[in-house]
Amino acid sequence: MAANGNKGRRSPRFVFSDTLSVALQTFRIGKVRFILTSLGMVIGTASLILVVTIGLTGKQYLLQQIQNIGSNMMVAEYAGGGIYGRDASSDFLTLDDLNAVRQQVPGINNASPMIEFHDRIVVPGGKEREVIVLGVSRPYLNVRNLQILSGRFFDDSDAAARNKVAVITQILAEALGSVDSAVGQEIKLNGLPFTVIGTFRERVDTFGQSEITDDTLLIPNTVARYFTNSDEVKQLFFSVSDSAEVPRATQQIHDILQSRHRAESVYRVDNLTQLLQVAAKTADTLTEVLLLISVLTLIVSGVGIMNIMLATVNARIREIGVRKAVGATNSAIRAQFMVEAILISLGGGIVGIVLGLALPLSVRFITNYRVPISGWSVIIAVLVSSLVGVLFGTAPAARAAHFDPIESLRYQ
Repeated sequence: MAANGNKGRRSPRFVFSDTLSVALQTFRIGKVRFILTSLGMVIGTASLILVVTIGLTGKQYLLQQIQNIGSNMMVAEYAGGGIYGRDASSDFLTLDDLNAVRQQVPGINNASPMIEFHDRIVVPGGKEREVIVLGVSRPYLNVRNLQILSGRFFDDSDAAARNKVAVITQILAEALGSVDSAVGQEIKLNGLPFTVIGTFRERVDTFGQSEITDDTLLIPNTVARYFTNSDEVKQLFFSVSDSAEVPRATQQIHDILQSRHRAESVYRVDNLTQLLQVAAKTADTLTEVLLLISVLTLIVSGVGIMNIMLATVNARIREIGVRKAVGATNSAIRAQFMVEAILISLGGGIVGIVLGLALPLSVRFITNYRVPISGWSVIIAVLVSSLVGVLFGTAPAARAAHFDPIESLRYQ
């Protein structure tokens, strides 16, 4: 008897196969209903993928923009303080401070002073144009991560020979003719002729928030000292090879400069590390908010699935009664509607994932820009869509399982 009972009992695998077959047969009969029900999951899942992709892309772009200014850059300047009264005098930084930092702070790979003064030059048409002249050294090009558009930047030999050469901004070069034709032209600063040997631009538009403006000329600092008649400099620029060393080097530079000047003098040493951290945190927060909105969209889609499934249950009461009459158990009925809900949400989720990945992959294919794709967003999308099917398919499945078979058969 026991053997016969076991023989008649169907395996869980066979039962699941039957349940899946019934669910698929139901979808084939009601294709339009299935597509419309899963449409919300398609939109929600695709938006989840795109939100994470946009968040990662925005973060990457933002950090790259800041790094293009010079993520390893440190800028030191005199902030004020000193002796008050008749003997008051400023306590500006000097070239000796630059040399002291280079000798005492390990890891410094580039260092440049910056001397600033203003002048007027004559542009084609006989018009005068006010310019900012910055006296810097060759490493300034690397510290500020400038892009040379034409010609060259002055080198150590130009500084040593005190050659009267200048490198000008793209905007200023266009005022003189063009980026290419400006090279070789002669301009006069304080009556002295300077030859333009190159043009440049900042890799990122700083919107006038840096020491470089549209009308800026760069000349060797050894030549600029003739115009200021002083060893004083406005700013000192430094960089290290490893961005992790920036906080440590910043503090050491500040301590050295403070120790070399009067106690009441105040010096500021700034870097972009904090700005990078704030930018990264802001991008992460924005991504989390958008991700939450996408999850809410999926939840709303789940509610839609539940409503449709409840309506489906009411429309199939007689079918449920027939199945129970031929021997289907409550668990089998419950499993049938749970599988249908999961298939709807999971099917919509898979289509949404494909659509969500299509855009960044097509951008990669069409352009050279690499759009970052997070594997976690795909995993989360699959898990959430499956979970939505389970959570919001439970109520309709339970309702279907508890119908009385006799009453169901009488239902019209």
